[in-house]
Formats: sequence, structure tokens, C-alpha cells
Amino acid sequence: MVKKLILASQSPQRRKLLKFLGLRFTVKPSRIQEISKIRTTCSALVRENALRKALDVASRVKKGVVIGADTLVYVGNKRIVGKPRNFKEARQILKVLFSRPQWVYTGVAVIDVAAGTRVVDYEKTKVFMISLTGKEIAQYHRRIDPFDKAGGFDIEGWGSIFIHRIEGCYSNVIGLPMAKLASMLKKVGVSIL
Repeated sequence: MVKKLILASQSPQRRKLLKFLGLRFTVKPSRIQEISKIRTTCSALVRENALRKALDVASRVKKGVVIGADTLVYVGNKRIVGKPRNFKEARQILKVLFSRPQWVYTGVAVIDVAAGTRVVDYEKTKVFMISLTGKEIAQYHRRIDPFDKAGGFDIEGWGSIFIHRIEGCYSNVIGLPMAKLASMLKKVGVSIL
């Protein structure tokens, strides 16, 4: 029996990653308010947010496997960079990210609703960028929507021109670490292959 996959996220990037693998899934966004302050560690924060999102959606369905995720960009000194609220903030965020390497953290929670099984984990990737001028940043923002991405940048599109290198999982920077997810899904009886 094939278990129905439910993505607890409206993220277009996460949907693209799942579609790329040919997975069949439905989207049912969570209604929870994300926690945005680090209480202990970045990994604990993204795991907690991912689990809260998955639990919210799981509470509204009778069966299926719910996938919750939460991504943040961490630049040090307990500073989290989330999704920018406007273009001015998006420009400021990029200038900070150009100045030093940052970590992208994604928490993932998988819940098999019928079995009551939960698996929660996270991935982190270090990202190094080259600087752009103010004019280049403005041109970049004319091409991409920075408002639906932690850090306000994409790695799979135009952002690839200023991401010098990464250390870790590429798909994590997009918003869903696929190797980690595949391993987690196996634990609840779902094989991607």
C-alpha cells in the first residue's frame, strides 16, 4: 500500500524538489506561528518548528505521511536571517551575507499519521558568497522574489552566480535536504525509489 504524502508547506522550492523526484503529494500548509528566537541551538529551533508544522497538519488528517520543514540562515552571534519583509531589508540581508560565510539550517519532521510514528532531524550547510554591488543586487531582485526564501536568495537560479561554494547538502540550501528526507521516509515505510 502506497502512503499518501502531505507537504505541510507552501514553499514553491520544496514543491519543486518533491516534483523533481516524481513524488505524488498534496500540499496542506500548517497554520502555526513559527518560533523565531534561538533558545538553545539553531538545530533545536528548526526541528521544533518543523515538528510543530507537521503536528498541526497531522491533527487535521486521518492518514498519510506529513512532511514538515523549517529553514533559517544563521550568521553568528545568535543572529537569524529569515525571509525579508521588503526590498530594503532584502538588500541589507544580502550585504550581511556577502560579508561572511553563513549556515543554512533545515529542520525536517515526518509523521505517519495512522501509525503515530514521528521522525525529526535537521541538516546544516555552510554557504560562501561573493559580493555584488548595490546595482547588481537591485538587478537580482528584479529577477527573483526574495520574500519566500530564508535569507532572500536562491541557490538554484540567479543566486548561483554569487554563491562561491557550499559545504554540505545542496538541496538543504533550497529548503529541503532530500537525502535526509529519503532516509527519514524509509523509517516510516516510504521508499522514494
